[in-house]
Amino acid sequence: MDSLDIRATVLVVDDEKSILDLAGAALSRAGHDVKCEMTMTDALRHVRSSDLDVVLTDLRIGDEDGLELCEQAIALRPDIPVVVMTGYSTIEAAIGALRAGAYDFITKPLEPEALEATVRRAAEHRALTKEIERLRRQVEGPITDFGMVGRSPAMRRVFDLIDRIGDSDATVLITGESGTGKELVAKALHKQSGRNGPFVAINCAAMPAQLLESELFGHVKGAFTDAKRSRDGLFVEAHGGTLFLDEIGEMDMEMQPKLLRALQERKARPVGAGQERAFDTRIVAATNRDLEDDVQEGRFREDLFYRVNVVGIQLPPLRARGHDVLRLAQVFVKQFAENTGRNVTGVSQPAAERLLEYDWPGNVRELENCIERAVTLARFEELTVEDLPERVRKYQSSRVIIDTQDPDEMPSLETLERRYVHRVLKVVGGNKTQAAKVLGVDRRTLYRKLERWEKQDQNELDEQRAKETIASLED
Repeated sequence: MDSLDIRATVLVVDDEKSILDLAGAALSRAGHDVKCEMTMTDALRHVRSSDLDVVLTDLRIGDEDGLELCEQAIALRPDIPVVVMTGYSTIEAAIGALRAGAYDFITKPLEPEALEATVRRAAEHRALTKEIERLRRQVEGPITDFGMVGRSPAMRRVFDLIDRIGDSDATVLITGESGTGKELVAKALHKQSGRNGPFVAINCAAMPAQLLESELFGHVKGAFTDAKRSRDGLFVEAHGGTLFLDEIGEMDMEMQPKLLRALQERKARPVGAGQERAFDTRIVAATNRDLEDDVQEGRFREDLFYRVNVVGIQLPPLRARGHDVLRLAQVFVKQFAENTGRNVTGVSQPAAERLLEYDWPGNVRELENCIERAVTLARFEELTVEDLPERVRKYQSSRVIIDTQDPDEMPSLETLERRYVHRVLKVVGGNKTQAAKVLGVDRRTLYRKLERWEKQDQNELDEQRAKETIASLED
């Protein structure tokens, strides 16, 4: 999970003024609001009355037992993480504090950097717990825009574009990785358009050129062997509405000039007919390919590209959408719990951390599959880490950190490169052009790497799903 920009209120409890001064200076320097107390009575007063995010306490406060303070603080405010400070000789007592419910412990003498990192983790834990509760309450009300869930800046930009161009007749090209929700955007554009005609969708990758031509343009009776009656094509069927051309990047080169002419003239000639038919249909297309690269390499017509890309909407990958992962997860939990009659109400904090850390190569579609599986397997009211698929549980974060001296545990150069590339993509909101500039490579090189890794991920995903299916059948 990315580090949040946390400015926490921290209560530090110790009977040594030097410790309070050291901890107070280090945490204040990190931007936290620090309150210091030297007795258990005064500390518990703060716990009862103050809006605290973290309690940092010694295990010995004069003649008082810091473990008792830990236990009472947790009983009073179970939502506030408690971090205990202890000397090396009392590690066993620190373990006892963890068993009593403390979030973490840190050893003395205090190192400012280690102290800041420990308190930051505790504050992030507290912030994430609050966010989970907020989302659980919020999911009962309207949290969607245009039928989509999202509050991240990247999705806000998408919603703004939909709002601005929804009522125009401009042709729109929606781009983004598989599973990001391109058809939902197309439907939102249709709804915003105010058109009275239907929303009609076709997958251009699902059929050969001849059949696709018949589907789009229609045909007359006897135009080919199976044409036993005349039929209007989708251009005409969607008259007054919207025609969604999904996976347009996979369209055969033979079909592309025919599509171009239809878009230019707003007329369609059915297969075998002598006359064209006019249509008033808004065209929305989508692809997970980089059509600009395809144009350069001769796989897609340049004139058709500019015809369909009058307005472009780039959908961000799920890994670039921050806490939208949790928003979507909560919606899916509610949906699948209602569908299956399971008493599952939300996601536990540890499971939420795993969901935020995972890279989601399959995007929203993969998250939906993950939550459906987790709800089916859940044993408690909240989804736990154990309910998540193995690929999510064991995922290694994209952070480039080497914290081992064991050569057998060190990541390969390929792994480091992959983590770093995805880290950059997350920071730039999925903008591949900007990411390529940051990485110092051309876009084509970046796309080749991403395509190779996506294939590897898909193969691993298919293999893991097969194993899980076999295991479920055996059970």
